[in-house]
Amino acid sequence: MIIGIDGNEANIENKVGIGEYAYELICQFYQTVSERKDLKFRIYLKDKPHLDMPVPTENWQYQIVGPKKFWTQIGLPLKLFMETKKPDVFFSPSHYAPRFSPVPTAISIMDLSYIHFPELFTKHDLYQLVNWTKYSAKNARKIFTISNFSRNDIIKTYKKNLEDVITTYLGIKGIENLSIKTQNMNDLNKKFGITKPYILFVGTLQPRKNIVKLIEAFSLLKNKDTELVIVGKKGWLFEEILAAPEKFGVTERVKFLDFVENEDLPGLYKNALCFVLPSLYEGFGLPVLEAMKFGCPTVISDTSSLPEVGGDAALYFDPQSVDDIAKKLETVISDEKLRTEMIKKGYNQARKFSWEKTAKETLKVLEELGNAR
Repeated sequence: MIIGIDGNEANIENKVGIGEYAYELICQFYQTVSERKDLKFRIYLKDKPHLDMPVPTENWQYQIVGPKKFWTQIGLPLKLFMETKKPDVFFSPSHYAPRFSPVPTAISIMDLSYIHFPELFTKHDLYQLVNWTKYSAKNARKIFTISNFSRNDIIKTYKKNLEDVITTYLGIKGIENLSIKTQNMNDLNKKFGITKPYILFVGTLQPRKNIVKLIEAFSLLKNKDTELVIVGKKGWLFEEILAAPEKFGVTERVKFLDFVENEDLPGLYKNALCFVLPSLYEGFGLPVLEAMKFGCPTVISDTSSLPEVGGDAALYFDPQSVDDIAKKLETVISDEKLRTEMIKKGYNQARKFSWEKTAKETLKVLEELGNAR
């Protein structure tokens, strides 16, 4: 069987969100090549593969397809039609399937935040997400998503059959092969200028993450000898976020670190008082599990998929209430015994999720789809 994959989301330098999802799946699929001689993978790309992409073998090949412009609408569909030996199934680990496909197609939809919070997106991104996802969802034989909350949302919005939308929970980055660069507060001070006990946020700077309310809540904490460390690259409509520390009088206590290498994240998690995610909406919330894996208590929103991910290991708040965010943060950072209990529960919760399991469940569906032709 030949499985075709759109590898573009994985073939980028700084992988977050859907990029990380696509890359981890591809790496896990690659592990099956040596074990399953009956499987071949053909990865379709706009550009040549980055150095961190799996090395080509007889059963793992890359196809560079042009033109780059309108790639999903023109370049990729034409390539699929013209190939003599076509894939048995095609998988796009993103919202966008090829506009025309001669083989059964599956896609992944992380969440429908663009449906519920359209005002939080730029006009261009919103148009693309709404229209391209609608088309792709209609024509895809199977849709993968990352929480039961998102699964129910997709079924309702796109009128899909129950059996055609599959939940495959995300995994967590492994640390076995990481050369961890920052171990303790001295390391964090030297590299990032962190000098005080701190609360940690990790995620893209965009309105849906509700960072402005987080900064306002942080300004209300009684303990003024703390910092708020915000890790994440700029997404869209981020200007209000960057202006918030000055607005709420905490400029000297809020640090924006932008994108941080994987080798530095474990140290940031391990040394934090707690991790906070105040999102209005999440398809999954992978940093929650990362925090738990690295022994960091988590304080998160009680909305969308987050209770699925956090289980009984997290402390929850109403993301629309600045007072509730502040209250729950105050509770955790002032109670060492509670933090110890949360860390223990977090370790147990994080063990339930792995990229190996995600890939295995995804591959099983793709094989069934390819064999059903």
